[in-house]
Amino acid sequence: MISDSGRDGLVRLLDDPILFLDSDEAAVRRLAVSACVAAGLDEAATERICRLALDDDDGSVRAMAVEALGGAGVRCVDALEQARSDDDLRVVEAVATAYGEIGERSAVPWLMELARSDADRACREAAVAALGAIGDRSAVPVLLDLVAKSPAQVRRRAVVALTVFDDPEVEPAIRRAARDRNPSVRETAEMVVGRQTP
Repeated sequence: MISDSGRDGLVRLLDDPILFLDSDEAAVRRLAVSACVAAGLDEAATERICRLALDDDDGSVRAMAVEALGGAGVRCVDALEQARSDDDLRVVEAVATAYGEIGERSAVPWLMELARSDADRACREAAVAALGAIGDRSAVPVLLDLVAKSPAQVRRRAVVALTVFDDPEVEPAIRRAARDRNPSVRETAEMVVGRQTP
């Protein structure tokens, strides 16, 4: 992975990962982001990772940087908002996940739009999971609709997301999901309901 520096380079990277965020190799930049997260994201590391999230020429590095920003909290909301429009769907998925991790309520309208869209399934699943993590009541109608009619993986995620809401429509929707045509949706709903449904 670190082609020109071998084991000594890896030790240096782990000791001071911020120095490797500008490496010519995408794999090294990804490893440096991961090492920065493991070391704890201070202000300097967060700022550098924000730049990678927006400007790196490799989509996998941008996605990993965005994912790392989920652990940086509110310091990175502006970068996440800019990264929403990335052409790489891995980045969009990472943005949705990061919003859920930091509980960013201002992102709820965007997350609802993404969850309802014809976007990549992984992006939709991440948006649904984030809506559940944030727990904003305005998402309930969207999640109820998704439980009723969306791809199976999204329906399954919506069942889980709905469990955080105290709403009279939630329990009937989950009970209906326990009779879903898809076994993974049924199983998830049955676990939530706490009983097996014939």
